[in-house]
Amino acid sequence: TRRGPAMVVSAMVAAEETTRLEVSVQRAVEERIRRTRILFPRSRKKQRRPCLSSSSSSQKKTTGFEYGAQEDETLFEVRRKAKFREEYEGSCARDAADAMSSRAEHQEPTFAQEPRAPLPGKALSLATPSPSSVSSNQANGSKALARVAQPAATKHEFSASVIRRQASRWPRPEWHAPWKLYRVVSGHMGWVRSICFDPANSWFVTGSADRTIKVWDLASGGLKLTLTGHIEQVTGLAVSNRHPYMFSCGLDKQVKCWDLEYNKVIRHYHGHLSGVYALKVHPTLDVLMTGGRDCTCRVWDMRTKAQVHVLTGHDNTVCSILTQGTDPQVITGSHDSQVKLWDLAAAKTMATLTHHKKGVRCLAQHPKEYSFASASSDNIKKFALPSGKFMHNMLQHQRSIVNAMAVNDDGVMATGADNGQLWLWDWNSGNRFQEMETQAQPGSLDSENGIFAMSFDVTGTRLLTCEADKTIKFYKEDLEATPETHPVRFKPPTNIRRY
Repeated sequence: TRRGPAMVVSAMVAAEETTRLEVSVQRAVEERIRRTRILFPRSRKKQRRPCLSSSSSSQKKTTGFEYGAQEDETLFEVRRKAKFREEYEGSCARDAADAMSSRAEHQEPTFAQEPRAPLPGKALSLATPSPSSVSSNQANGSKALARVAQPAATKHEFSASVIRRQASRWPRPEWHAPWKLYRVVSGHMGWVRSICFDPANSWFVTGSADRTIKVWDLASGGLKLTLTGHIEQVTGLAVSNRHPYMFSCGLDKQVKCWDLEYNKVIRHYHGHLSGVYALKVHPTLDVLMTGGRDCTCRVWDMRTKAQVHVLTGHDNTVCSILTQGTDPQVITGSHDSQVKLWDLAAAKTMATLTHHKKGVRCLAQHPKEYSFASASSDNIKKFALPSGKFMHNMLQHQRSIVNAMAVNDDGVMATGADNGQLWLWDWNSGNRFQEMETQAQPGSLDSENGIFAMSFDVTGTRLLTCEADKTIKFYKEDLEATPETHPVRFKPPTNIRRY
């Protein structure tokens, strides 16, 4: 098999290291033998000289070193060399094994190399021993050489089995019925920018670029009422679930409170320095939150019209707001790509989420779970409350500017983009199970199919989108669909990004 350039270079480096190690071991052995000869020189037989003494009988010479009993000089020299050679070969082999294992721990494993022929004149080889060589080494008493090639692979294999890894099992998405278009309502003379439902789920209101607010019947789709009063685009609407009030905001810097019993404006909230893009009503307190192009989120007393707090910290337009009854009671998204969680009582930031790289144009909170999602042109991310801990990204990239997002009780999340893409997601797994592209109504340009706002009704069974072709489109689930006719298209992620 072909190996890459990196593998070839690593194999050459390993071969050079092995050769260098062999040479150093051989030199150490020869140096030890040389020193041994200096310490214990060979005893040479002295020449016999004539001696006058009669007791000059020849005695047997010894080497000067006791090795059990006195032995012959030649036999002793052979045993002495064998002893020191065996001792230092074993110690050098152990050092080599330790060096090889420590080096293997810091390097990635390379491909096994073919055994090379031993260098000429070298008695010590650190290449991978064959079974025959291992048996011969064991017979000779040098068992350390057979262990040289084993520790690296064994340690890598063992360490990989005990490393703590991230769970690779991704939750399988639930099956959701596909959604289909069943009604198109037109009546506005400009882009439809905002939508909100009646708490009783009997009617809904829409705000448009034609500076009007229209009230529609949800069951039939018929127009019930048209309200005028703004002098610019109406970008935000909210209906209180505890008072007969409706609130609206627009690019004319105005925030209005409408009495639904008389269909008239009863309060104005002055303070924004530029256009207002987002509006939300607190679910339990009589306060109102608005965000705009002046980079602030302002908190208003609903009854006294007083400005309670000015939440500052964003560097660009605040275009999306979420509210809830527990901390953090206010969550804001801005074009500066940040999401901030606010302490409403202290008017201070609890946390700042900087995970996005592009402006955050919309936020959506799950009606049951304690979590929310934020959408940007780079990705759609899910966070856990109250700390704002990042959970995961959605598995697919919409690759467009997402202007609107909504979630219902069944775990279906819908996102709409400026190019007309309407994607439906499974909330738990982050898997997209359906994608659609809206069609501009006859008489409009093909580019006027962008989606500016969307919302599920109170029951979560109908989805309404506000679009650039001046229409409002109604979607519902296809009741004839089954898991067999519309199976789940899901591919578990292998390289999911955890940031």
